[in-house]
Amino acid sequence: MSSLLEKCRYNMVEQQVRPWDVLDDKVLHTLETIPRDAYVPAQYLNLSYADSAIPLNDSQNMMHPIIEGRILQLLNIQPEDDVLEIGTGSGYLTACLAHLGCLVESIEIDEALAKQAAQTLLEQGVFNISLSVGDGMDTSTIRKKYNVIVLTGAVSQIPQAFKDALSNNGRMFVVTGEAPAMTAHLITRSGENEWTDEVIFETVLKPLIHGEKKAEFTF
Repeated sequence: MSSLLEKCRYNMVEQQVRPWDVLDDKVLHTLETIPRDAYVPAQYLNLSYADSAIPLNDSQNMMHPIIEGRILQLLNIQPEDDVLEIGTGSGYLTACLAHLGCLVESIEIDEALAKQAAQTLLEQGVFNISLSVGDGMDTSTIRKKYNVIVLTGAVSQIPQAFKDALSNNGRMFVVTGEAPAMTAHLITRSGENEWTDEVIFETVLKPLIHGEKKAEFTF
């Protein structure tokens, strides 16, 4: 079974991820190394390496492998980088970020998902992580600067606090908008009060809980 899964993992990288212009050797090696099937809910094991978004619960999915590959390549994660991940989900992307960076701090709002991800990451020997249960969109809890920030679900608009939490030359991946027209951005901090916003591709992600802007009422 393991050899079959390894073959499926290789095919995922070569037939899905690489053709989507993910050519960074470090990223491809990461995707080839980390067993995605270990993070997939048991009932969807046969979809571990398929080009599909795998349900985790009623409101969250694992992203398509091609999206995960593009995120990792865009962020250009270095071995010394500290990473903030909003939305741990299955823990798979967390493991990939940890493989490339120094430390990953990941926040998950769903306690059951967080507990399962923590168990899987422990079983897989991923230790350079710090997981917590909470509302990642509550930016008042941010106490430091990060080289890399990843929002794993869509938001209606990018909170300034996340941009402020980037270190100089720090990078953030975020998707904004509403289905079916969502846009992936790479935000890079270029100065004390300067950021560049590069629109990368169109996609569709489930929104982060509390990631949608609250309606404003006028009385």
